Amino acid sequence: MAEELGKIEKPEAQRFKGKRKLYLVPLIFQGKDAPVEYVDKFNLYWQQAQEQVIKLEAKIGRAGRIYHESITIAGEDGLKVIERLNPKSYQIASQMCQNGAQLEAVEDEELLKEAMDWERCLLLGFMTEKVAMKVSEFYLEASRNRYQHIAHRIEETIEPGEAGILFIREGHMVQFPPDIEVFTVSPPVLDEIHRWLRDRSSATGDEESQE
Repeated sequence: MAEELGKIEKPEAQRFKGKRKLYLVPLIFQGKDAPVEYVDKFNLYWQQAQEQVIKLEAKIGRAGRIYHESITIAGEDGLKVIERLNPKSYQIASQMCQNGAQLEAVEDEELLKEAMDWERCLLLGFMTEKVAMKVSEFYLEASRNRYQHIAHRIEETIEPGEAGILFIREGHMVQFPPDIEVFTVSPPVLDEIHRWLRDRSSATGDEESQE
């Protein structure tokens, strides 16, 4: 069960000593043509996320393993990929590596590509419900296999008493090993971002219906 950061006090944190821990950071992205109001929230999100990660490490323990969605190679080469994908999560990951953490390859390349291919098919849309259902089934199966691999990589690399950090999008289906304590990073501005995205989606839908 995920723990709430605000409820963890320094003395209470002793109960996690010797246990495996995982700090989960929801991944959000900016996009090339993002409006200024979103960019402001995006930058604040990553500032708050980094602050919460620092507090977690101070209270629970420094993360020795770094896992990042879409990363199939470890070490410096993996960090370069993260920098291209999301400079903000890269800033946190690279700083942690400088402090002694190790970036692990958490994804299997073939499983990742398969899930992405089926996702692209879904985005294209379909003329028949039968085909849509089939493609959805293939996508869900590929996603399950992908997330099972991620869980397995975390399971086999985090040592007893060690902490790791995982950067992954919300809505993932990773089932973490039961003996790993999961602490979800939840910056206050994340709720504002969710509302902004909902409002924008609703406004776009209204415009399309009027046309």
